[in-house]
Amino acid sequence: MSLKHHEFIKGRGAQIHTKNQFLKQEYVTEHDEGLDELWEIDQKTMYLIEHPKKMVNKVESPDIGLAYSMNPYQGCEHGCIYCYARNTHEYYGYNAGLDFESKIVVKENAAAVLRKQLDNKNWRPDVIMLAGNTDCYQPAERKYKITRQILEIMLEYKHPVGLITKNALIQRDIDILSELAKLNLAQVNISLTSLKEETRLLLEPRTATLKRRLQTMELLSKNNIPVRVMAAPMIPFINSDELPEILKASAEHGALDAGYTVVRLNGKIGEIFENWIRQALPDKADRVLSQIKNAHGGKLNDSRFGTRMRGEGKFIESLSNMFQLAKKKYFEGRTMPPMDISLFRRPLSGQLELF
Repeated sequence: MSLKHHEFIKGRGAQIHTKNQFLKQEYVTEHDEGLDELWEIDQKTMYLIEHPKKMVNKVESPDIGLAYSMNPYQGCEHGCIYCYARNTHEYYGYNAGLDFESKIVVKENAAAVLRKQLDNKNWRPDVIMLAGNTDCYQPAERKYKITRQILEIMLEYKHPVGLITKNALIQRDIDILSELAKLNLAQVNISLTSLKEETRLLLEPRTATLKRRLQTMELLSKNNIPVRVMAAPMIPFINSDELPEILKASAEHGALDAGYTVVRLNGKIGEIFENWIRQALPDKADRVLSQIKNAHGGKLNDSRFGTRMRGEGKFIESLSNMFQLAKKKYFEGRTMPPMDISLFRRPLSGQLELF
């Protein structure tokens, strides 16, 4: 049952608790008198400690273009309303709505588990992405420093790593990233969805400001750390018209490459997004939802490999042309250096443990 209240919850993306498909029972609010108490709980973030046995996961999706991913945190306090990772929170017994951004699972032993996996004699190096699911520099990282511990291991093992984030906290780790980059072992993707703060606040309520993200691109670039901008996702009539300007601003701040995706509202995200847009942008809601459906075979939820990340139809063709023209104009002659997997080595201590 959805959480009902009479005001927009500021500081959160999702405005509802969705039903977890794996749970037979759920908590509901039966009386209006309980709303104030529940409201207070929803506004707070809980950190839940987990000790997984595996950290590096093979990416099976042909749309992602990654070999492996690794996620130090499950759930994300950034609260991006469109986030495709929301559905994965149901596997932990929580919901894809408000739980996803207020109940954060912290994988406290991540670095130790990673070391064990890399020490396995069967491990073959390939690029590991931090993180393929949730942001590895979300607010929890400031306290737990798990991403930094992982980067230290990557440098120790000379293992290639990619990162994607929309948080300026990555600046803290420039010392390690610059050492990795000298060996062609690190690339950073900065997610930039808009150049308008009012749009960011609606779509991504607890993320770094757009000015800080551009400044982060510039700082990484000045430290010779390769940076790509990810203009993702593009949402019709909300930020899609900004695509050329996003690429222009990113190039001016040192980005070497650019990519983009189109919004897709898989699983419970369709319900969450529709509830949100009818509250946040009621005048645009029908138009936006209709265009998203047109781009995804008439549905909000599109799970088709090959089209789900890009979409289809006239609007998508126009967006693709816009991207190609902007990329050619602002990124002519720029390329991301290839990652080097040949430098991988196991420290002596790890090798001894194998005997």
